[in-house]
Amino acid sequence: MLNIQDTALLVIDVQGKLAQLMHDKDTLFANLERMIRGAQVLELPVIWTEQVPDKLGATTPAIAQLLADSARPVSKSSFSCCGEAAFTEQLQAAGRKQILVTGIETHICVYQTSVDLLAQGYQVQLVTDAVSSRSAANRQLGIERIKDAGATLTSTEMALFELLRVAQGPQFKAITKIVK
Repeated sequence: MLNIQDTALLVIDVQGKLAQLMHDKDTLFANLERMIRGAQVLELPVIWTEQVPDKLGATTPAIAQLLADSARPVSKSSFSCCGEAAFTEQLQAAGRKQILVTGIETHICVYQTSVDLLAQGYQVQLVTDAVSSRSAANRQLGIERIKDAGATLTSTEMALFELLRVAQGPQFKAITKIVK
């Protein structure tokens, strides 16, 4: 089970024109926004990355605006976030062992990052309704390979309510508004 003191959110490469080409992009963007807002309510560390932003562009404006109060995005050229020293530094500074993984593309950067995080001893929970690829087939293949590597599958609502644990208090009320 996710534990609020041990969990961080990772948002991988939701940027530029590539983000607009994702399978079921409206659902993807809506769930990414819910996850980010939920993480903020729960005061989870949020780490976000951009794959070669000088070529692919910056993070999609709606997502970047939500992340404006977080640390700056980690710029990377490796497909796995773990191939970038700045990412590793932010992850270690967060001091969390449970990582909620979101972003694009499921079969490339999300997959390689998840496998590397698992190999480093992190507990990876893939937020399946907050990841995508350009095709449904590659999205599904990425999800299957990540699960086969040892990650746990979850959804936006499942993760947020698992972190809450109880149906009471101001955080519960805020999360309920976010997921509706």
